[in-house]
This record gives sequence, structure tokens and C-alpha cells, in this order.
Amino acid sequence: MKKFILVYNPVSGDALFKYQLDDIIEKFLAKDCVIIPFRTTRDNIRSLTYLLHTLRLEGVIISGGDGTVHTIINAMLKAGVDLPVGIIPSGTSNDFASYAGLGQDMERYIDTIARGFTIPIDIGQVNDKYFLNVASAGLLTSVAHRVDSALKNTLGKIAYYLKGLGELPNFRSLKMSIRADDRFIEEDVFLFLILNSGTAGSISNIIPAKFDDGRLDVLIVKQCSIPELMTLFVGLLTSKDLTQHRSVIYLQAQHIYIQCTEEVESDVDGELGPKLPLEVQALPGKLKLFYEKT
Repeated sequence: MKKFILVYNPVSGDALFKYQLDDIIEKFLAKDCVIIPFRTTRDNIRSLTYLLHTLRLEGVIISGGDGTVHTIINAMLKAGVDLPVGIIPSGTSNDFASYAGLGQDMERYIDTIARGFTIPIDIGQVNDKYFLNVASAGLLTSVAHRVDSALKNTLGKIAYYLKGLGELPNFRSLKMSIRADDRFIEEDVFLFLILNSGTAGSISNIIPAKFDDGRLDVLIVKQCSIPELMTLFVGLLTSKDLTQHRSVIYLQAQHIYIQCTEEVESDVDGELGPKLPLEVQALPGKLKLFYEKT
């Protein structure tokens, strides 16, 4: 029988995944797969990486939101664990999983994992951290880390939107220098996103990104009037193509270096990231994902 470890965050999203656990184990057993549940806490990630090295596993299945996936993948890569990863989304925000269509049909996805279908996908590295989906600084960073946790759990992604709209009148630009491969940009910037998929902050289809093209997609929102910024923000929420907007710079690159004249914190997969300057690079095919191309 194939053996997998299922790493789950018991408090992600609506905290209901633990009540689905037995059903998921049963579905895997029906496909001759043994599931070892591992409940995450703040202090047991080292124990997890030890198990990943010592158990003979076919792969790691992660259930949680973007933050949980980020934590587990970083722990795996830093510990030199080379196992395929499956994602069962159960958080408030599940950006990469949503973009890749993971977990939409659970029966089919369990079958994909059980049959061992994988593809190599890119990840990003920012300073000493890895990211699966996005690294950013500016408007979305401030929103993500100022939303009250109770409000986030109650309203989900709507809480981010409400907070973001409320902060727009007080938002100011930052003087940034950005080198993306051989291109150099110096601008007053409201926001930048470095993406490995087309979804961020629960906003889908921001850009036509691919997670297996060996490049990262960069979206920069330049300084503009508040009414124009409001229009851009609404455009993001309604999934409009903003890549050709006069206040937006869109490009693709493998290596990106970003400096700012002020002390600015970044956001990496929804978690607090390193302060600028940032050195970012695409790592092509670095991670194997349980995934079946259609």
C-alpha cells in the first residue's frame, strides 16, 4: 500500500477540516493508500521534517490555507525533503490551490494522488524564504496583516476587501528601484506583486501567469490619483485585465531585485516576509505537485 502523511492545520479557515478527516482517510484506504495524519502546532515543524526523512512516503498532503502551505513547503525545502506535494484547501484564503483547481473535485484529486500523477512546478525564492504563490509589498501587505482574525474568519476574503477599500484614502506611494532581469525601473509605487500564479489575496485572474513556465510575473501599480487607484482596486476585485492600464507595469522575469528608500515589510504567501531590499528568483521545476493535466 502507498503511504502518505497528511499535514493539517486544525484552525485554518472555518476549522472544520478535522471533522472531514475520517472521510478522507476512508477514501484513500479505498484506493490502497495509508494516511498518517499530522496535526500542526507552532512548535512541531521540526518533528514533521524528521518524520519526512525517516518514513518511507509517497508524498506529503497539506490541508490548510496559504500560510500553512507556505510553512510546510519552506520546512521541506530547507530540510532537503524531496517529496511530491498535494494540497487540500481548507483556509480562509487558498490562492494557489484555487488557481490550480486543486480540491474542487475531491474524489478526482484523491485518485490523482493515489495514482501518483505529478508535474514539476516553479516556486519563487525571496531572500532566504520560498514562496509558492506571491511576494508583495504595499497596499495588499498592509491589508493582509491588519485584518482582525475574528473578522477574517467570519467574513473570509470579504474582510480583506473591506479593509483595503477603507485604507485607500490614506495610502501613499513608496520610492522603489526594481531590476527585473535586464530591465531597470525607478518609480513611485503603490504596490508590487511578484506572482507564480494568477490569483492573490483571493482575487482571481489578476494576470495570465503560469506556474510551470520558469518565470515569475511582476505587476507594479505606479503612483496615481486616489480616484484612479479606487478604479484599479475595483478592477482587481472584478478580475479585469489590468496589465495594459497606464498606471500598471507588467513584466516577466527570472531574477528581480527591489530596493526602497524607506523601511518596508513584505508579504510572502500571506505571511509577514522580510524587509526590503528583496532579491527574488524563479526556481524552475523545484517542486513536484500532485496534479493531472487535462
